[in-house]
Amino acid sequence: MQKYEKVMAAAIVAVGLSVLGLCIKSGIDNFTNKDRRVTVKGLSEKEVDADKVTWTMTLQESGNELTPLFARLRNKTDVILQFLNDKGIEGKATATISTFNVNDNLANVWGDNKPLYHYTVSRSVHVTSKNTQFISDVMNDEDELIDLDIILDSSYAEYEYTQFQKLKPEMMAEAIANAEKTASQFAENSHSTINKIVEAGQGEFSIDEADLPYKKKVRVVSTITYSLKD
Repeated sequence: MQKYEKVMAAAIVAVGLSVLGLCIKSGIDNFTNKDRRVTVKGLSEKEVDADKVTWTMTLQESGNELTPLFARLRNKTDVILQFLNDKGIEGKATATISTFNVNDNLANVWGDNKPLYHYTVSRSVHVTSKNTQFISDVMNDEDELIDLDIILDSSYAEYEYTQFQKLKPEMMAEAIANAEKTASQFAENSHSTINKIVEAGQGEFSIDEADLPYKKKVRVVSTITYSLKD
């Protein structure tokens, strides 16, 4: 009986030493590999068509009395609105008119260098539409305003891309996939393999101008850290 107990005790000790050895080995492996990681960047980039445009036309008048300046700008604004209606703006775009912007040219004058006119007044017409091609076509006819005695002080269009949220999941997935390819290549070159994601950022999205004014370049860069294993 004592012999049996000694054998069992020895077996238990042997098993315990084996488990301890495995734990020590695992601990050493974890200690060895805990700092083995690689941080990579994944890029996703797409060129898209702008889906919103705002066309701004600004009128300007100068003079010494405000009342006639306001009247002239009102008349010219009406001419522009009629021009837009004749081009078929109804149902395709929305036109809004800004308030008068009055600049007192004498307010900050020193000495004898007085400006020719006391006031300069400006007013803008903003045309907003999701039909960017329609606005582009109307802008091409802008010279017709000259025949209507309308000289614009400035005219420009701002294009936007508003469907960004719909693209976001697809582009994030592509950026992560590209990051994983880069990490896998690095691991292969270092005779290891990627294990799992340790850290990951959502990624920084940007929408920039493309080569054409009605095109936008959507871009996201994700930074991801993978652990490595042999």
